[in-house]
Amino acid sequence: MFTIQKDYVKEIIIEKSRFICTLKKVDSEEEAQEFIKAMKKEYWDATHNCSAYIVDALAQRSSDDGEPSGTAGIPMLEVLKKNELVGTAAVVTRYFGGIKLGAGGLVRAYSGSVAGAIKECGLAERVLMTNYSFTYDIGRVGSVLNVLYQQSLFEILDVEYGMKAKIILRMKDEQKESAEKWLTENLFQEITLEKKGSEYAEVPV
Repeated sequence: MFTIQKDYVKEIIIEKSRFICTLKKVDSEEEAQEFIKAMKKEYWDATHNCSAYIVDALAQRSSDDGEPSGTAGIPMLEVLKKNELVGTAAVVTRYFGGIKLGAGGLVRAYSGSVAGAIKECGLAERVLMTNYSFTYDIGRVGSVLNVLYQQSLFEILDVEYGMKAKIILRMKDEQKESAEKWLTENLFQEITLEKKGSEYAEVPV
């Protein structure tokens, strides 16, 4: 799965009509719908504010907002699907320039507007990452961290200090075995990682 790296706005002119594509990262369907409402309020004087969003596999919708049926919202949604996007909402605002584009022209304009904005804002892959921890002698944690920072198997998230130091790492699930082997070999003692929970992280592509 992918998402956009950041919120983004791109404007293009086609046959004197202005097409303004606004992309926004969203975490829920409610957030997507609030974003669409906000765009309609901001561009209240526009001819159309067409929209499409995909939150996840179950929450995805589109609207032609007065354009001929199937010429705006669905083509916009298809661009989001083609890019395998989730957590993304798009509104394309049109200010009519006086020249009719026809059904095919509208499809190209709306889909092209979204595709162009996506290309410029960049994508990030949503990767499921898991947090693991292990404990270590608190008096030696400084030297241990120096060793840990020399590898690329995992990310060092935090260190919690108590009777011992709890070192928290983040990695993909499939990297756990390799990480335990690397830690055991480089820290010269058997290291067993304890799972602390999982969450999605965004990795630019």
